Amino acid sequence: MLGDAVAAMDALFNDARRAVVGRVTVEGRVASRLFDSEQRATHGLAWLATYVEAIRQLGLYAQRLADAGGFGEIEELLLRIGAGEYLAQVLGGIAMSQGEIVRLSDFGLNAAAVAARVNPAVEHLIATGNTAARRARLMELMCQHHDATVGACGLDDTLDSIREEMRKFADDRVTPFAQAWHLRNEYIPLDVIAQMAELGVFRLTIPEDYEGMGLGKESMCVVSEELSRGYIGVGSLGTRSEIAAELILNSGTEEQKRKWLPKIASGEVLPTAVFTEPNTGSDLASLKTRAVRQGDVYKIYGNKTWITHPVRADLMTLLVRTNPAETGYRGLSMLLAEKPRGSDNDPFPVPGMTGTEIEVLGYRGMKEYEIAFDGFAVKAENLLGGVEGLGFKQLMATFEAARIQTAARAIGVAQAAMEQALSYAVSRVQFGQPIAAFPRIADKVAIMAAEIMIARQLTYYAAREKDSGRRCDLEAGMAKLLAARVAWAAADNAVQVHGGNGFAVEFPVSRILCDARILNIFEGAAEIQAQVIARRLLDGSN
Repeated sequence: MLGDAVAAMDALFNDARRAVVGRVTVEGRVASRLFDSEQRATHGLAWLATYVEAIRQLGLYAQRLADAGGFGEIEELLLRIGAGEYLAQVLGGIAMSQGEIVRLSDFGLNAAAVAARVNPAVEHLIATGNTAARRARLMELMCQHHDATVGACGLDDTLDSIREEMRKFADDRVTPFAQAWHLRNEYIPLDVIAQMAELGVFRLTIPEDYEGMGLGKESMCVVSEELSRGYIGVGSLGTRSEIAAELILNSGTEEQKRKWLPKIASGEVLPTAVFTEPNTGSDLASLKTRAVRQGDVYKIYGNKTWITHPVRADLMTLLVRTNPAETGYRGLSMLLAEKPRGSDNDPFPVPGMTGTEIEVLGYRGMKEYEIAFDGFAVKAENLLGGVEGLGFKQLMATFEAARIQTAARAIGVAQAAMEQALSYAVSRVQFGQPIAAFPRIADKVAIMAAEIMIARQLTYYAAREKDSGRRCDLEAGMAKLLAARVAWAAADNAVQVHGGNGFAVEFPVSRILCDARILNIFEGAAEIQAQVIARRLLDGSN
C-alpha cells in the first residue's frame, strides 16, 4: 500500500516540477533571475521532493525489517503514523519554517489536478495512519521501553554493535556531564577525547592503508548520532576529523595522506575547518583572505569567523585566495596549516594569528572564534594537492559527507530531546496522574518518535548512496534539510512538555533547545540548502 502511495506522490511531484520549470526556464535553461524571484515555488519543490523521498525510504526500511523478521508493533506504529502524517502534509501544506507553509497551489496545481493523483492508498494511509489511537498506543509502548532507542533502525550486526558501544560511552562519559560543560562554557575534557580516540571515533572512515578502520559513511552516521545524543559538541568533535580526513583523502598528495591521515585517525592531531569570513557566509566566491607565496612558505592575511575548536586544534584546513587577480572560485586554494595548541589564557601562541571568542547560546564544548591572520606562515608543501586554484573544487567534494554528518548530528539531538520529554512526562504528576497520560503530551512525543525515524532513514539512505560511490549531493541535502527541522521541532516540543522547567537552565532540555537551533544554519542554512536542492531538481529539465 505504501508503494502505491509513493507512486502517487512521485506523479504529484512530477506535476509540480513541470509547473515550476515553466516559470523559471527560458529556452530550456533555468534563468537565475526567474529562479530567484520564484523562491517560494523552487524552495517548496525542494521540500516536496524531500518529503517524497522520505516516505519512500520509510517504506523501504519497513520492508527490510519485515524481510529480517524485525518488523514489530513499535515499528509498524512509527511507519503508519509517520507515513500518514507526511502524506497529509504534502496535500495540506509542508512547513519550510514556522511561518512558511508551501502548498501545492504554490506550484500552480489546482484542486482537480491534485485529486487526480490521490489514489485509494494515499486516502487510506492518511485516514488510518496518524490517529489518536495509534499515537496513544505508541506512547504506551514507549513508556514501557523509554531507556531504549525507539524502534529498530534496520542496521546490520556490525553497525548495531557500534551503536551499542557508542550509546554506552555517551551514557557513561558524556550525558552526565554535558550540562555542566555547557553552563560553564568549558571545553570537552581531553581525557574524553582520548577515550573517543580509543573507541575509533576519529578513524572510522579512513582507509586501513592509513591506519583507519575503512568503514563507510553509514558507520559515521551511527557514531555521530549517538555521540550527539549525549552532547552535540562531542558528536561534532568527530566530524572535525571527518571533514579534514575527507579533504586530504580526496585531494591530497600521497605524501600528505601518509603524513596526516594516521595522525588524525589516532587522535594525535585535532583538526578544524577555517573557511567562513565575516562578509562572505555562503558566498565563498567573494572570499578575501590572502595567501602570499614567499619562498617556501605562504604568508596569510585576512579574517575568518565562526571557526569551531581552533584553540586546541593542531591542523587547520584553511581556504585562502592564492591568486588575487582571480576574484572568483578559481583563485582559491586549500592549505593544511599547522599550528600549536593554545589555551584560554593564550589561545593562539604563534606569530601572525590572533583571535576573539564568539559567545554563543549553544553548541559549546569546543568554542567559536573569529580569527585574524597577519603574516601567519604555512609551509608551501602543505598546499593541498600541490596545485593552486583547486581549493573550491576540493571543498565542494566534501559537502556530501559534511551534510550527511550534520543530518546525523541533528538526529542525535532530536533523539536526546525526545528522551528528555518522555522521561519528564512519565515522572511529572499533575491532576493525579503522570502528564504522559494526557493526549496533547503523548501526541508530541509520539510525533517526535515518528519524525526521528523518518529523518534517520533518509540520512542512512544518503550515507549508503555515498558509500556506493554514486553522486548523492541531492540525497545528502535532503537529509540535512529535514533532519535539522526535525531536531528543532523536537527540542521545542520537549521544552513545552517540561513547561516552565524547560525554561530553567538547570534542565538539560534548555541546552538541547539551544544546540538544536544551530543545525538549521551551519553546513548550509535551510534556505541555501533548499536553493541547492532545487537547482539540482530543475537544471537540465525541460
